[in-house]
Parts: sequence; C-alpha cells; structure tokens
Amino acid sequence: MPGLTSLIGIQEKGHITAGSNQTMVVSGAAGACGSLAGQIGRLLGCSRVVGICGTREKCILLTSELGFDAAINYKKENVAEQLRESCPAGVDVYFDNVGGDISDTVISQMNKNSHVILCGQISQYNKDVPYPPPLSTAIEAIQKERNITRERFLLLNYKDKFEPGILQLSQWFKEGKLKIKETVINGLENMGAAFQSMMTGGNIGKQIVCISEEISL
Repeated sequence: MPGLTSLIGIQEKGHITAGSNQTMVVSGAAGACGSLAGQIGRLLGCSRVVGICGTREKCILLTSELGFDAAINYKKENVAEQLRESCPAGVDVYFDNVGGDISDTVISQMNKNSHVILCGQISQYNKDVPYPPPLSTAIEAIQKERNITRERFLLLNYKDKFEPGILQLSQWFKEGKLKIKETVINGLENMGAAFQSMMTGGNIGKQIVCISEEISL
C-alpha cells in the first residue's frame, strides 16, 4: 500500500512532466510513503528532490542511499531558510505527509500552478478539524493567488490502477531503481511499542512487527 499510495498519488495529483525541471519536496521523507515518494518523483522526471525529516541519521540516509538531492532536519534547522537554499527555483510538487507549520512553510515557497499531494496530515490528527485540515488565512491566500492545487487523495478510489502500479513498482525494485526501507520489531507483545515508536518518528521506512519467523503453506 505505501508503494501504490506514493506512485498513484504522484501520478494523479503531482502532474510531473519529465524534462520540465520540476522540484519536489517530501515531508515525512524517511517514512513508509515519503521514502518511496522521493525516489518515485525522481523516476517520473523531477530534476530535484528535497526531503524533510526529523533526525540527522534520516537526512544522511535520504541523500546517501535514496537519491534525494538534499534533506532538512526540521528539529534542528530553519526549514524556511533551508528550503530557499535547497530549492532555488521554488517548489513545483509537494508530497505532504505532515500538514501544520511545515506544510505552511513549504506552500509559501511553491511556484504558480504547482501541486500539493495530500498523502497525510499526521500533525493534525488529534485536532477536531475536517480533512483536509483548512489552511491559515495567509497560506490559503497564497494557494489561491498562485493557483496551487491541494486536493484530497484516497488510494481506494483508484483500484483500476493497482495492477499496473504494482507491475511498475516491481520492475523498478528488480532493476535496483527503487529501494525499500523497513524497521522491524520482533514479537506481537511489542506491537504497542512499535506503534508508539512509529507515531513519534522512531521508524525508517515501513514499521513492521514480526510475529513469527515460521512460514506455513
């Protein structure tokens, strides 16, 4: 599901055109979807991909292993300043996993006729707001003035694209063009700890709980 969410979300809402020198920014970039989205954005034609995440380790992973051009540690760095430095031509596609202040900062640096892919809004889930969460007045004004699309995306509305999507993802994986990261915790009794770790950014890639090493056919 993370692979299909990233691929179909980008295809349907990102409007990437190979050769048009587009810049993509991914928030939650070291998570299950984010780590794939940046790679897929590059494969589909983005000339520059920048990730936002929460640790130095994750930043190094994004740039050294997953092909991101730059990575910003939002906990230690000024996101607005680093975005301006990393995206000198502005932002054309934003794969949004987090919402909130980080997304406001990215949207404020997006170009005219650019696109937000609403994958998740994890910073907003405990708030009593509709989905997608409304933008602040100032950011909404920027969105309207620059004609930035920001539309709800639900993967299950695109079931007809699942089979070709899986075939494409599989091909990239077999060719070594798409790298998959997982964080595995052993034991069903550790499910709560795994979930809590995931919700606080402890995972890189997909968080998995391994119940048993035995396979029954």
